[in-house]
Amino acid sequence: MHFLYPAFLFALLSLAVPVIIHLFNFRRYKKVYFSNVQFLREVQLQQASRRNLRERLILASRLLAILFLVLAFARPYIPGKDAVAAGKQQVVSIFVDNSYSMEAINREGSLLDQAKQRAKQIAAAYSINDRFQVLTQDFEGKHQRLLSRGEFNDAVDAIKPSAQTRTLQQITDRQQSLLGMQGGDSKHSYLISDFQKNMVTGNQSVKATFPVSLVQLTSVALPNVAVDTAWLTGATHRPGEGEKLVVRLRNYADKPAEKVPLKLTINGAQKAIGSFTIGARSSQTDTLSFSGLSKGWQKGEIELQDNPVTFDNKFYFSFKVSDELPVLLINSGTPNKYLTAVFSGDAFFKPTQVVDGSVDYARLSTYPLIVLSDIRSLSAGLIQQLQTYVRKGGSLVVFPSADADLGSYQNLLQPLGAGSPANLLTEPTKVSAIDMRSAVFKNIFESAPQNPDLPKVNKYYPLTPGTKRAGHLMKLQSGTDLLQQTAAGKGIVTVSAVPLIEEFSNLPVHALFVPIMLRTALLSGHDMPLFYTAGNTDAIETVPLQSTEKELVKLVKGSEVIVPDVRQQEGSTMLYTPGELLSPGIYDLMKQGSLAAVLAFNDNRSESDLSYLTAAQLENIFPKNTGLLNGEKLNTNNINSSANWGLQLWKLCIILTLIFLGAEILLVRYFKTAKSEPRVPTVIS
Repeated sequence: MHFLYPAFLFALLSLAVPVIIHLFNFRRYKKVYFSNVQFLREVQLQQASRRNLRERLILASRLLAILFLVLAFARPYIPGKDAVAAGKQQVVSIFVDNSYSMEAINREGSLLDQAKQRAKQIAAAYSINDRFQVLTQDFEGKHQRLLSRGEFNDAVDAIKPSAQTRTLQQITDRQQSLLGMQGGDSKHSYLISDFQKNMVTGNQSVKATFPVSLVQLTSVALPNVAVDTAWLTGATHRPGEGEKLVVRLRNYADKPAEKVPLKLTINGAQKAIGSFTIGARSSQTDTLSFSGLSKGWQKGEIELQDNPVTFDNKFYFSFKVSDELPVLLINSGTPNKYLTAVFSGDAFFKPTQVVDGSVDYARLSTYPLIVLSDIRSLSAGLIQQLQTYVRKGGSLVVFPSADADLGSYQNLLQPLGAGSPANLLTEPTKVSAIDMRSAVFKNIFESAPQNPDLPKVNKYYPLTPGTKRAGHLMKLQSGTDLLQQTAAGKGIVTVSAVPLIEEFSNLPVHALFVPIMLRTALLSGHDMPLFYTAGNTDAIETVPLQSTEKELVKLVKGSEVIVPDVRQQEGSTMLYTPGELLSPGIYDLMKQGSLAAVLAFNDNRSESDLSYLTAAQLENIFPKNTGLLNGEKLNTNNINSSANWGLQLWKLCIILTLIFLGAEILLVRYFKTAKSEPRVPTVIS
């Protein structure tokens, strides 16, 4: 037998106190005088023997009660097979899941409150000298140190819900990294969570070096509907014009959601309302129309009335309405008269003419659309910058020159996966078909024309197939494309098989040329994303900024101020935000006190799916040395099991202490010494 706290054995010296009391017997006796004690002698002898027995039994009861009370404090145990580290200081890492799904409720309240109680319960099952780590979804730096039990309880009380979500492998890796630094100390880790299915990717198995105990908390089955995502149908937004917002709603429950009310507000003003019925475990897409927007940044909010799960009832987004659209026209020195005429006819478009050798590469990202025309040979620097521009979301339209250096055009287009012009063909042909399904031709025609007047071509550069799938805006009778569009990275490349010269074709003077170019420009909106995910630490590309010591960039939401890290990468401004500090909502990006942009952040919608891993699935995910504890029936016995500590005897000592105290009470109360009556002498008359 071993003792967890052997220092308490010094209290065994207290056993001398009842012995001393018994030996000296400080009770005072009162003398009673009798005229004749002859008849009391037998009674006195009999009382003395019973009194001695009674006092010895009481003394033994007192000694044993004190003995087992002292042993209980010393925590005796019989070592088990895995108890080699018992009595040594242990290091315990406890993960408390504070994701939004832990705001679900059960009979004991919210799962997060229950998780905090279980964490304290686990810590209480260990020695006061052991050290603890508290870990949450936030992975904060302050949680990478060991705490005493009191400090641990305070840290647990301070845990708040977080937008962060981590996988089980990330969580265990974080725990193992700290535990692995603690030398030869006994180590153990606990995961307290609802164990949503989104915590595991595919059939992933989790590798853990140290024993892991899983404490799964369960909530009542709750219905939940959330806005999964939203997007605007147009890339360019003009003041006063109509807008269409596509909203995708998802029902995460196993039964249909009936007539869920939805409200759309822009800058605090209600713009649309609706009511939707969504089938079980399905999604539904609908379009909300609104108008009347003024110039500037727009702050949008979609709100659902969906109880009792409310953390995902709001969806935030932002976008900018501009009164002009800048277009960069790059030429070889002489502006193309057809392009100039197209973009000068509408005040909304702001064309900028520049010679190919004088392009300001740092400002390319400020133009939603760039058009190349009449350039014989493209320089290597321009090629590199245009490729970067397209991959980051820009729209590029390429019209080769009449005497084009085809090699330079191939160097530009082939790495983007787009088709490139080949050797010139001088055979006349005409356009045989246009792609009416393309967004460029959407809403151009009131009805599909039966015998359209299509452009004619005298000579052209046939476009070779690119490595990426391309769509034809116009196809020639020869089978090749006259205008071809290819998605490259986040951007789009449109390549023409003819220059903008009437010698090659009548395209520049054809009725379709103006709407094609204007629609291409309107669809080339180089907008920032409508929203970002809170808790995501990926870089955010924003409007061009220069951050210096005198120009501090801030994200502001009410009284909340966050200073992001600002870096310049390939001509773009990137923001690196501390993801754990961001809460859902709309933030103003301020620079020197002026508004630079508006960014919207939403919760990770994976938290909205309240589907959980089963015990069998958890056993398959974790190794065999992992134990699954019932979160509803967690107690000291199943936290500190006999497999780890051996057979615990302190409870038995408490029981024996109470038994012997009870025996002492019974002896004092019911063990009487005056059992015999004195004999009365018989008087003989």
